[in-house]
Amino acid sequence: MRDLSLYDPVWRAAEPYMRARKNDVHIPLSFAWCQKLLALHPGADADICSLAILLHDIGWYSIDMERILTEGFRSENFLTSDVRVLHEIEGVRLGTEVLKATGWSEDVIAQVCEIIDGHDTRSTPHHLNDRIVRDSDKLWRYEVTGISVAADWFGTTPGGYADRIEGELHKFETDHGRRMAEEALDISRAQLMLHVL
Repeated sequence: MRDLSLYDPVWRAAEPYMRARKNDVHIPLSFAWCQKLLALHPGADADICSLAILLHDIGWYSIDMERILTEGFRSENFLTSDVRVLHEIEGVRLGTEVLKATGWSEDVIAQVCEIIDGHDTRSTPHHLNDRIVRDSDKLWRYEVTGISVAADWFGTTPGGYADRIEGELHKFETDHGRRMAEEALDISRAQLMLHVL
């Protein structure tokens, strides 16, 4: 098991930006999924993936929560909405500040920010590191916590959201990510009693 305390200064520096949109829940859960995927993809760069998933959504901090919900989750074209693009731009800006303040090299910063920029809105990933971060970002949605939080964001029930994300399993970038999502969703459906509720 890798020593993840290497990232503690980054967590501390980014923490003020995680107090928006439940990112203080979403990001740590996505980070944990990222570590599982990294263990199955030895060709990926663990630092780049770990830093990118840790910082990928801190840009939401710069956007009003009402705007996040109405434009970023409940609009017809929410995946390409202006607020989605803005949170990526702000994520690059804030992520660069955090990484510089915690001593990471310009090369690492460039690679991390390449992933953050477009992680929601870009149609295809650049490389393996990008695919792992994209899958890590999605996987938390399949847990009980992710289903309950995201159901509120999308204005639906846990069962409705579970059905929605089941229909999105084909969007996973890696076979391991898709398998993990299927397993997590089965567990979440049972724990949330979705066969009844």
